[in-house]
Amino acid sequence: MRRLTLMLALLASPVSAHEFWLQPLDYTVSPDATMVVQIVNGSDYTGQNLPYIPQRFALFNDVVNGKVMAIPGRTGDVPAVQLSNPPEGLNVLAYQAQNATVDYKDWDTFVRFTEHKDFPGILNRHRERGFPEEAFREVYSRYSKSLIAVGSGAGKDTRTGLETEIVALTNPYTDDVSSGMRFQLWYGDAPRANVRFEVYDRAPDGTVTRTFFKTNGQGMVTVPAKKGYTYMADAVVIREPSAALAEQTGALWETLWANMTWAIPG
Repeated sequence: MRRLTLMLALLASPVSAHEFWLQPLDYTVSPDATMVVQIVNGSDYTGQNLPYIPQRFALFNDVVNGKVMAIPGRTGDVPAVQLSNPPEGLNVLAYQAQNATVDYKDWDTFVRFTEHKDFPGILNRHRERGFPEEAFREVYSRYSKSLIAVGSGAGKDTRTGLETEIVALTNPYTDDVSSGMRFQLWYGDAPRANVRFEVYDRAPDGTVTRTFFKTNGQGMVTVPAKKGYTYMADAVVIREPSAALAEQTGALWETLWANMTWAIPG
């Protein structure tokens, strides 16, 4: 119980404003084995493993060749996903978190965040709307995916119903990746064009490198693929919350975080 209480405290703390991703123990799994996946909250591809808590997510599914299965689990499980005999093919795990909030104590923190995520014009809009430059709140939600090969790993990623979503146009386990991995970024029913697409790669020796890309006019981007590396991509939408959400949470801004993890077999 003490461990679960600690995890809940971490989920409610400002650290939750960093990246949030699904991290498989192994990206290639035998059909007769157990798929093990951590839910991780942190930054720079390092973070805290979080438990399986149904109250914290709106959906948590495994999508394989068009078939959708809710991820089973017990409250408090760490690792969060321990799925025995997973279905063969490309397993696309999709997680949508419930809304949460973070409080900014100072203006500089918000400025650094907008620069990191490349939100041009947001600081001016903040001032034009007469918002304070300290002690204000943001509401945010997470839309995280992971690509895992079970058996042959055959199949393709598709949209899974997330409000903002990264879709892999390349299967890293079966396709030729010599020219890189292709992705398309979505927000609602439209591709997100000309926005930042942040990628972390982890080398076999554990070295992590961050690279900024930009989607094209169709929301597409190509990321170099290196054998034996694991990857995490992140892209964030910032918008004004609806009147109802602003009243409910007291937030001045709303962010929606799309994330995806995958690996290139060595």
